[in-house]
Amino acid sequence: MKYAIIALIGSLAAILANRGIAVFNDGFRPLLPQYFDRVIDRRELAAMSLAISFGLVVGYGIPASIAASVILIHCLLLSADLIGIWCSDSKGGLILAGLGGGAYALALMAGLEAVTEFFATLPYNFLESLGHVSDYIVAATTIIPGIALGLQHGVKRGAFAVGVIMLTFLLFRKIGRVSLFDHEVLFNPAGIAMLAGILLMLMAAARQRGEGNSHASLAAAFSSRLVRIGGNVPLLVLMGGLVSAGASLGIVAGDPASLALISQDEYFGAALAAFARAIGFAPLIFTTAIVTGVYAPAGCTFVFVVGLICHGQTAAAFLAGGAVIWLEISLLKFSARGMDKFPGIKEMGEHIRTAMNRVVEIALVVGSMVAAESMGIEAANLTGAGTLFVIAAILLNREAEGGIVEMAVGPMACIVWGILLNLFIVTGLV
Repeated sequence: MKYAIIALIGSLAAILANRGIAVFNDGFRPLLPQYFDRVIDRRELAAMSLAISFGLVVGYGIPASIAASVILIHCLLLSADLIGIWCSDSKGGLILAGLGGGAYALALMAGLEAVTEFFATLPYNFLESLGHVSDYIVAATTIIPGIALGLQHGVKRGAFAVGVIMLTFLLFRKIGRVSLFDHEVLFNPAGIAMLAGILLMLMAAARQRGEGNSHASLAAAFSSRLVRIGGNVPLLVLMGGLVSAGASLGIVAGDPASLALISQDEYFGAALAAFARAIGFAPLIFTTAIVTGVYAPAGCTFVFVVGLICHGQTAAAFLAGGAVIWLEISLLKFSARGMDKFPGIKEMGEHIRTAMNRVVEIALVVGSMVAAESMGIEAANLTGAGTLFVIAAILLNREAEGGIVEMAVGPMACIVWGILLNLFIVTGLV
């Protein structure tokens, strides 16, 4: 049962990505309309997907999954994004994406320990240091609402929002956890801080009101984007049911907090942690879906909540997960129709996309430098060498014709640097 569900999740997720119906990476979703409008080609889209997702898979998803013996959904669905996008936009590519996604999911389920053992055989295992790339992305995404608010409403409001986000993060990090109904609830400071920023962003955007039918064209624009989502409701409902069923079996988790709790058989606490995260991400996923016409395979991640609540009841979890996705998409259409009254919400979507791209780009550069520096110091006490290597790779790439997409350079330079360090160690150069 577990292997069947995980294979179906991987296969269907890759198919959805291949057809541009749904992708898991929030930072990648706003890029797909550029492909639909032929602003970028498939090769550029694939390179961008690698830049945005690869570091999270290798440095974040796989290590977290290995540590808890539970698959962090990022590890599965981000890879499914990559597989689906790298396969061609054709019938053959669609079949290949489905087979590749299913095969990867099965290999992931069976091979977590093998991955750890492989890296352990190297003279220097750079996987842990590579995780610094994703550390900075995860941390930086928390401030996206504040940056988006600043882009839309000015620097002063943006600075205020960032301050609120940081204070909220520090406060809930200090609180840590509380007892509720004889269960310990572990707070996710980043998720709650992001929720605070999103609430400020929504409040500011909602203050811009439209009049009557003066924004009819705006509603029509939203409707055209939602046609792509509405036409694929059965596939998305099926996907939601499968993810929820996987959560009910304890084989997948939606975030590190619930992952840790699932590994300790604390399903009630895991459900609460997943609920807090879903509340925080729902506005972001709704807005990007409305603006781009691309949904998320796990929706707003409430499917994990119902899956964990239905722990051990796979059929019930499957039905509940599908119903949640159907409800989300219904609300998505309703919210789109209501946008005429709040044009600021539509503009907010554009600013979220810009803020996300800028934040992720800086986080990738900084995280890559920190990761490479950590590798050099830990492997051979090479202070400064890793940073220099990443800086050189970024600058040389900018001068190269047909170079790698900018956001891909840092993480790829880290991987090359880790391989070189092992070669240096073997040959006795360090």
